[in-house]
Amino acid sequence: MTHFPPPAEELRLLDAELFHLDARRTQLLRRRAWLVTALRTPAPPPPHATPAARPEAAAPRVQNVLLMLGGVLLVIAATAFTLVSWGDLGIAGRALVLGAVTAAALATPTALLKRGLRSTAESVAGLGLALTVLDAYALHETVFPQAEGAPYTATASALLAALWLAYGLLPPLKDLRLPLPAALLAAQLPLFFGALALDADSYGVTAGVLLTAAFDTVVALRATAGPVRLLAVVGAYGLGGSGVWAAGSLSWTATGPSAAARAAALLLLAATIALAAAWRGASSPTARDTTGHAFGLSIVSALLLVAALGGLARSALPGAWTVPVHLAFGIALLAAVRPEGLPETVRRGFAVASGAVQALAVVWTLPVVAVTLLGPVAWVAHAWSGAPADLRGAVAVDIPWPPDAATAPLVLVVVAAVLALAVRHTDWRPRALTGTLVLTWAAALTLPAVLELPYTLGLLMLGSVTGVILASPYGQPTATVLALVTSANLGFAALASQSATLTALGALTAFFAVVSWRFTVVTAPAALAYATTLACAVGAAADWQPQYTALLVLAVPVAAALLAAWLKEPRATLTVEVTGAVAALLALALAATDPPMLALVLSLCGVIATGTALRPDRHTVGYAAAALFLLATWVRLTAWEVDIPEAYTLPVTIPALLVGRLRRRRAPETSSWTAYGPGLAVTLLPSLVMAWGDPGWTRPLLLGLAALSLTLLGGGYGLQAPLVLGGSVLAMDALHELAPYIVQVTDALPRWVPPALAGLLLLALGATYEQRIRDVQRMRNKLSNLS
Repeated sequence: MTHFPPPAEELRLLDAELFHLDARRTQLLRRRAWLVTALRTPAPPPPHATPAARPEAAAPRVQNVLLMLGGVLLVIAATAFTLVSWGDLGIAGRALVLGAVTAAALATPTALLKRGLRSTAESVAGLGLALTVLDAYALHETVFPQAEGAPYTATASALLAALWLAYGLLPPLKDLRLPLPAALLAAQLPLFFGALALDADSYGVTAGVLLTAAFDTVVALRATAGPVRLLAVVGAYGLGGSGVWAAGSLSWTATGPSAAARAAALLLLAATIALAAAWRGASSPTARDTTGHAFGLSIVSALLLVAALGGLARSALPGAWTVPVHLAFGIALLAAVRPEGLPETVRRGFAVASGAVQALAVVWTLPVVAVTLLGPVAWVAHAWSGAPADLRGAVAVDIPWPPDAATAPLVLVVVAAVLALAVRHTDWRPRALTGTLVLTWAAALTLPAVLELPYTLGLLMLGSVTGVILASPYGQPTATVLALVTSANLGFAALASQSATLTALGALTAFFAVVSWRFTVVTAPAALAYATTLACAVGAAADWQPQYTALLVLAVPVAAALLAAWLKEPRATLTVEVTGAVAALLALALAATDPPMLALVLSLCGVIATGTALRPDRHTVGYAAAALFLLATWVRLTAWEVDIPEAYTLPVTIPALLVGRLRRRRAPETSSWTAYGPGLAVTLLPSLVMAWGDPGWTRPLLLGLAALSLTLLGGGYGLQAPLVLGGSVLAMDALHELAPYIVQVTDALPRWVPPALAGLLLLALGATYEQRIRDVQRMRNKLSNLS
């Protein structure tokens, strides 16, 4: 039978076995961690292994440097021989030496290529090409000393280009990379120096440059070798850009049809080159790589075509038709967008070029539009000085009228028509219609001034434009903004005459009031603004004093308050109320010079604010109403030159405090500011103002005692309004009493003491900044807990 130990003994055996297992597990885990670390750590290098020294320059690079230096030195030696030692040999010796050296230098690359020494062959071939240049120079010095520089350079460069091309195309030498680029580089000179040799004028020289650019373009489109193609592209862009700049200058400065025609021919040549390159690039098998170049070149070719035809027409037309003619040719480019035979890239380039021409034409009209819009503002300084004969005189008051601006409205209308008819894409159609609206508005705005219409007729046209543009079914809210701008332009232009001002402002007020049923958010405030301006104009026409005009202006806040109570849209209500408030501020400013009238205006504003506060969503305006009544009281006391305002304010304060107490008893949640604030402020603030100007001690003492009492009461009963108002008045009153002593102490101290004290104060505040923040937060919380 199996022997089972007692439970206590069996438990001891199990614990001992588990302890041994835990110890073994810990040992195995440590060993595993060491093995993992050893595997992750890279093996150290052998003790005596040293890294192999890496050469700083590869062998091919060293070879190329040596060959280049050798070729340069040989060229220098040949040049020195040609310039210095040439005269020591006879004609036969010269020919023998120069011919032998050149022939040897040109023939050696063949043998070198057969042995596989390509770099050496390139270096020797470069030496041979340089020697041919020296040969040409030597021939000029000995055989052709009478030849002029330009003809000889043209002939020599052409022959050298042909020689180097033939040399590079020889079957044994076709692997050399230097001869063909050198031939292309020499080919840049013959036409330019040939034009100089023929005593050609600027047109001939420019033609030579453009023809050379055309040759480079052909090479760039057909060449397969990388260096040749790169050099051709650089030449085509460089010489083409220079030729276009020269041709454009000649076209702009052309004084007659003949000169303009020759310049136009040069521009057409440049346009043809660019178009051919764009067409070939867009149609090539590798069109993806050349799409950007083709697109840019198609734009350039279209712009050059417009410049050529426009310059030709400009020479026969007045200056005012320069931009319209170019615009017409720019719009004609859109006809090239329709044919399907053109590559897509070229068609897009022509469309972009047409848009660019139209945009530049619109930019040309901006000075006319700016003068028309901003010029009438100058009538503010010359109001009612007399109506001008025509609307241009009303527009160009202090700003000169732009020259050759007679066709500006035509340009704007044409571009607007193109936008409306040409843009059919669904996504761009709304934007195009908005642009059409803006351009048509600008044309209508500038037309009266451009045509120099009579002053009254011009104002009528501006009013008509305001109504028509506001009724536009497209382009909202842009149309509304344009209508407001036009109406403002009309208002400023009407300032030239008193009758025109009153008529225009009255018509604008009535118009915007009538259309407010549709565009309330904007037109209702506009009607109120023009009504305010009309009230001021009526007062000025009646020769009233400003304070009496203020009473007339107050009709606008009244109308605004009534309209705001009737409106249902929150945005419209807010804009109307803001406009009414601005008109009320204007009335206060007009009445500021007459204290009795100012008190009356303040009271009337308080009545308007009280009426607004009766609305459920505007109860907070009641505070403004109370402040306005309080200010009206103070201003009236000041007007009566009252020295003891407490006799008038205390009878108001005591009932107000009693009413506040009854309200808090019925509604304990009522704030102390609502219950006691107005009543306390009615007496405390006027008394504080009088105390600051009182040289005696009685009023400041009584005011201080009253303020101290209010502070203690506010703190004792937990009321915020008495605490804050009483404490503030007490502090200001104490500061007033201590001010003379502070001045005496300040005068007795050296001048460096105040800055030093200020610096110490700033340091102390900075050092305890965080603590001060906590103190302020604690004080704010305590005040917030008060009722």
